[in-house]
Amino acid sequence: MLFSFGLRSSLLLPFVMPGLVAALWLLGRGWRRGTPTDGLLALLILLPTLNVAQWMLGYAGWYDSHDGYSTTMFYVPWQLGLALGPAYYLYFRSLTNQEFRLRPLRRHLGPGLAQLALFGAAALYDLLWLRGLRGQPLPEHYGTKGPAAVALDALSTPLALLGYALLLGYGLRMLADYRRYRRYLDDNFSDPERLRFSGLRQLLLLQLTWLGLNLLYTGLDAVLGPFSYDEAWNFFALRGGLIYGLIVVGIQANYAAASSPLRFDAAPAPVPPAAELPPVVLAVEAAPAAAAAALAPAPVAAAELTPELLALREKLLTLMATEQPWLEPELSLTELAHRLKAAPAQLSRTINAGCGQNFNDFVNSYRVRAAAARLADPRFAHYSLIGVALDCGFNSKSTFNRVFKKLMGHPPNEVARPKS
Repeated sequence: MLFSFGLRSSLLLPFVMPGLVAALWLLGRGWRRGTPTDGLLALLILLPTLNVAQWMLGYAGWYDSHDGYSTTMFYVPWQLGLALGPAYYLYFRSLTNQEFRLRPLRRHLGPGLAQLALFGAAALYDLLWLRGLRGQPLPEHYGTKGPAAVALDALSTPLALLGYALLLGYGLRMLADYRRYRRYLDDNFSDPERLRFSGLRQLLLLQLTWLGLNLLYTGLDAVLGPFSYDEAWNFFALRGGLIYGLIVVGIQANYAAASSPLRFDAAPAPVPPAAELPPVVLAVEAAPAAAAAALAPAPVAAAELTPELLALREKLLTLMATEQPWLEPELSLTELAHRLKAAPAQLSRTINAGCGQNFNDFVNSYRVRAAAARLADPRFAHYSLIGVALDCGFNSKSTFNRVFKKLMGHPPNEVARPKS
């Protein structure tokens, strides 16, 4: 009896099988290519898949078969909640930095490995030592469960609560890093939409919501008495939806990260005292973002720059006017610095201090001014909004609408256009 196709076991099967296939495929690809991002995504998919698989097999009759199948249910690490929070955090770190290496950060996986070791120790004691070497029958659950597995059951609630705490702690840390990551994108990329990994952020928020529901379920189970297996099934069926979300969002994020020169450092950069900031930067930070954007998207007057940075600023503005690199949708700070034969950090300081903008706003201000000119020009009256957007270096209509409204104060569809 490998699998009994009852109603509830069959309904969980479509969650478990894609999860296992995706996790094994990602592990194989990560091993071949040496990409920790694939391996960490495989771990993230595997954790809820094992969790749901336990209930699927239980409904398939494994708990009540009173043979080796039942023994498997007690010694396989179906629940590894201590690894979930660290896995999310490490996966985010691996996505946002192509120089990521797991070895310096593997201590974060320590709690999950310790929980895995507990299952291994229980199996060694009950199955190898007690039953195998000493020949004693297992005393629990009709001879399928030993004393070490019983001790594991007693630890299940404390370990689950510790796993929730780790998920909450790492989740909040990741959300804080994500805010810094968004600023990093604006400082280095002219079109960072696909690199925002908004789907991953939403999945983490969904996971934290699931954490709250899990705590509620645990509390109600303790206060009102144990829920039946059929009532608990609904909870694990809902969790199965996370597996699909992780597969779809994760694979898209892995592709975007692998094809972009991301070098985000999760450690927050030190903020210099206000007295050390250039006057233009102080003025921009003091004004609300909408008001600052409404002044003009064009570069502002130079701040007190060193002669070297002042010369770089003039060279930059000349390049932007003559070669128009802003027409390239994927233009990055690194690419622009390469054309100017300057260091990216040096160019970033020049744009921030000498133009009063981050890289994203600096490049998009050229695109928006070009788009505004086309919208007012009768020669382009036959162009649709998406046609104008693509013609001016934007990658999508949604980005065009968002950036245009940010810099001009109103969406492009409110611009009065002349007739052709």
